[in-house]
Amino acid sequence: MTMLTPMIGELQQEGATTRRVLERVPADKLSWRPHPTSMSLGQLALHIAMVPGSLSQLSKLDEFDVSQATFHAKEAGSLEEILDAHDAGLRAAQDCVCGFDDSAAAANWRLTRSGQEIFAIPRAAMLRSLMLNHWYHHRGQLAVYLRMLEVTVPSIYGPSADENPFA
Repeated sequence: MTMLTPMIGELQQEGATTRRVLERVPADKLSWRPHPTSMSLGQLALHIAMVPGSLSQLSKLDEFDVSQATFHAKEAGSLEEILDAHDAGLRAAQDCVCGFDDSAAAANWRLTRSGQEIFAIPRAAMLRSLMLNHWYHHRGQLAVYLRMLEVTVPSIYGPSADENPFA
């Protein structure tokens, strides 16, 4: 057991919840966006699907230079693509997190821009903030998109206006 062992359970639990939300995405509305500056529904859903896998891979590095990244969200071609990306990303994240011992989890991970340090935090904190919290933030955003499209919003941490797992 390592300091990251609880994160494996969290990934499994939150992954199942996230998949339930992603399954509600209407395949015929992937290009819909609530505002011209917002991501489309398909972009947001695919981004959510990819966050755990992509950011867990970055956590394997000791440093990541954001000037080398492109932050353009890819358009999803289908709901199947979104769900496949979610499942693959979740497996990759679980494998990655399982691969860290306590020493690696506690080691500093650095975010830089063109060689200038933006911040340095323990790898475990990077996984918590950049992978998990980022994932939850966008999942909440997706729930709002679903509501705006009059799609039934699933229970996430308790009852939604549409579902009550306790009733």
